[in-house]
Amino acid sequence: MKEIKENPLFIRSLPLLTEQGAFNLQNAKVALFGLGGVGSYTAEALARSGIGHFELIDHDLVEPSNLNRQLCALQQTIGLPKVAVVKQRILDINPQAKINIHQVFYHAESSLDFLPRDLNYIVDAIDSVQSKIDLIIQAHQNQIPIISAMGTGNKYDPTGFKVCDIFQTYNDRLAKKLRSELKRNNIAQHLVVFSPEKPALNSKKTIASLAYVPAVCGLICAAKVVEDIAQIEIDQ
Repeated sequence: MKEIKENPLFIRSLPLLTEQGAFNLQNAKVALFGLGGVGSYTAEALARSGIGHFELIDHDLVEPSNLNRQLCALQQTIGLPKVAVVKQRILDINPQAKINIHQVFYHAESSLDFLPRDLNYIVDAIDSVQSKIDLIIQAHQNQIPIISAMGTGNKYDPTGFKVCDIFQTYNDRLAKKLRSELKRNNIAQHLVVFSPEKPALNSKKTIASLAYVPAVCGLICAAKVVEDIAQIEIDQ
C-alpha cells in the first residue's frame, strides 16, 4: 500500500476512499462508450480518481460544434479522434494508466469480444438508441456492471440528475424507449443517471445543449462507478 500512499492522485482522496478503496480503483478496468458531453467528463473524473485501466470507445472526430460542452474539444484538437484526445488527457493526469482505444461505432451487430473479459464496469454514454439498447443487453448477458446516461439535451437544470433504476424514470423519451426494449429482453433492473426535467424544446433536428448539463450527468456517472468499485458506503 506504500505505492498508493505516495501516489499524488490519492493524497487528497485517500481519507475518503480508504487504502483498500484506492487499491481497487488502481486495479480496476473500466470501459467508456461515448466520449462526448457526458463521456468526456466521466473519463476526466475517473482518471483523477485513480482508475488504472481504460477502454475508450468512440468513432467520432472532434468538431467545432463540440466546443460548447465536450471536455476533449479545443481549437487545437478539432479534427482529431476523440479516443486519441481523451487518451492523451488521461495520460497527462496519470502516466501509469493503461489505455486501449477503439475508434469504432458500436452497433447492434457488435459484441464485447474486443474488450477484456474481466471488466469491472461499463459506462454507457452512447447517443444512438439502438446501440445503447444492444450494449445494455450485452452487458447484462455478460454480467458486467453498467450505468447508462439518459437524455441531457434540451435541458436547463444540472441539479436534477440522480442515479436510479430505469424503471423509476419519467419525462425522458430515451428512457421510455429503453424500458420497453429491456422488458422485451427480460431485464428487470438497470442503473441510469436521469433527470426528471421536461425538455424545454421538442425539435428533433437539432438537440440543444448547455455546457454544464451533460457535464454534471457525466460526473455523476463517474461518482457511481467510483463508489461501487471502491466499495464506499455513504450515509444518507
